[in-house]
Amino acid sequence: MRAQFEEHKNEKDMIKATKLLKAAEEEFWQRQHPQPYIFPDSPGGTSYERYECYKIPEWCLDYWHPSEKAMYPDYFSKREQWKKLRMESWEKEVKQLEEETPPDGPKTEALPPARKEGDLPPLWWHIVTRPRERPV
Repeated sequence: MRAQFEEHKNEKDMIKATKLLKAAEEEFWQRQHPQPYIFPDSPGGTSYERYECYKIPEWCLDYWHPSEKAMYPDYFSKREQWKKLRMESWEKEVKQLEEETPPDGPKTEALPPARKEGDLPPLWWHIVTRPRERPV
């Protein structure tokens, strides 16, 4: 299959290129192994979402003892800056969501991007403070 792609990589006719691509996709699915290897952390794998139970909400960090927070001064100083920025940007984020949501409701779960240079996208807080993927 690689040789076929290399042979037709400079095809200019889009109709012919589309037909070649469709034929290659069909050949790929026909030649696929009947029991493909599934990586353990991939959907359908034996370890997929195994560590979900260890993910705790971010707000739990507010209840850490000061001696515990002192062990991670860089993270908690940055976190305080994020919390302050979240309080400052919340009204603009909600306003943007309200303006860009159609009257009959959202069509997808995708959030809109930031619209101006230097602005934050709506609900950026959940991306910045997402839980760890795996416990260490």
